[in-house]
Amino acid sequence: MSHSFNKIWIHAIWAMKERMPLIHPNIEQNVYQFISEQLREQGCPVRIINGMSDHIQCLFLLSPQKSIAEVIKQIKGSS
Repeated sequence: MSHSFNKIWIHAIWAMKERMPLIHPNIEQNVYQFISEQLREQGCPVRIINGMSDHIQCLFLLSPQKSIAEVIKQIKGSS
């Protein structure tokens, strides 16, 4: 019986349109929490999420049932 094991960490970075500083300090933690919850719902545990006012960086474990494109599309679309 063969078993497969994969552990693929994704470091995703995405910027706001035209690098506009849209993430204000008063909503920053809410945005990160929302994105973290969205990733967990897709089966992608988050290691860390952070950023600046014009971009977000996230390190998460990719679910074996999902592609990178699917996960990023969902996260960017919902946030």
